[in-house]
Amino acid sequence: MKNIFLFIIVAAGLVSFRTLADKDYAITGSATGMENGLKVYLVKPDDLGKFVKLDSAKVENGVFSFKGKTPEPSIHFLEFDKIEDKLVFILEEGKINFTIYKDSIGKSKIGGTRSNDDLQRFNTTAIAIQNKMMDFQNKNTEKWNEAQTKKDTVTTNLLIKELKTYQDQMVALSTAFPSENPKSFLSVLLMDNMFSNPDVDIEKIKKTFNSLDASIKNTKAGKSVQTKINGYVSLNIGNVAPDFSAPNPEGKKVSLKESLGKVTIIDFWASWCGPCRRENPNVVQLYNDFHAKGLNIISVSLDKDGTKWKEAIAKDGLTWTHISNLLFWEDPIALQYNIKSIPATFILDANGKIIAKDLRGSELRAKISEYLAK
Repeated sequence: MKNIFLFIIVAAGLVSFRTLADKDYAITGSATGMENGLKVYLVKPDDLGKFVKLDSAKVENGVFSFKGKTPEPSIHFLEFDKIEDKLVFILEEGKINFTIYKDSIGKSKIGGTRSNDDLQRFNTTAIAIQNKMMDFQNKNTEKWNEAQTKKDTVTTNLLIKELKTYQDQMVALSTAFPSENPKSFLSVLLMDNMFSNPDVDIEKIKKTFNSLDASIKNTKAGKSVQTKINGYVSLNIGNVAPDFSAPNPEGKKVSLKESLGKVTIIDFWASWCGPCRRENPNVVQLYNDFHAKGLNIISVSLDKDGTKWKEAIAKDGLTWTHISNLLFWEDPIALQYNIKSIPATFILDANGKIIAKDLRGSELRAKISEYLAK
């Protein structure tokens, strides 16, 4: 996954007063109870979501530290030997101070810079909402199962409606924060996530983004949001999917428009994507069962290596249309469709209108069968 970053539990921490040079950061951690010599790693996710170790330190007498320079704020993590959980924070200029709880990394405290204080403040509220949501689900699991067994749609819909109130609170928190905090780097991260909401309010996103401080808009994350705003086309169910074209394995340009069937699946994948490859046999079976009745598939690969792309197509027996610009996550079609993780799918009717998104297994088969029967 590309996009893995929304906000693990941190809270307010210590304060430090020593002045640093421009773009310098200093990380200090209090790790009471951790053994001397335990390694701590500064890590950052790459474009595939894999963690890359950038630096290491050792706990000595309950303390560890890192120093360095960073050109601009960005998401990083702390990782500890012998501890599975990672601690997310925003690496930026200034003094970042941690209080680490070895038996509960998720409850560790962080502070000292604006972005990390903002992250703590946001998470405090978000976690409270999440806890209420989990409590509601736990209390109503038996009621939900009974309603499902009895096909009691009234009770089922009431439970869904109540659960949605918590989801709506989370969305409201995320969308309100940027307009209220125009100088916070966290704001631009939350704005990027707004494009994943079921209903994207592009005018509100534009207005809020324009209100952000120039220093935030000019970061890599800010420029990414600006690119998405500039190229935004509504991908909501009921809208026509935007056309695109790219080379197939033989180098010939193929478009979505010329690939449409009675029902069409746009499938975003890559040879290096394990979940995609594991899903491919199901898609092959679906295609074999329904292609003669009008199902078409056009797969858009986020590969960089053309040879590996072609080898995966052959090995997995993917006999439908394939295209790729071989530009990894910078593929213009993936950007156009706001793809943050794969596999991702859009299901279109004969007119190219989006009728469903990201269905798998029996749900996908049922949707395809339903539309081909019309």
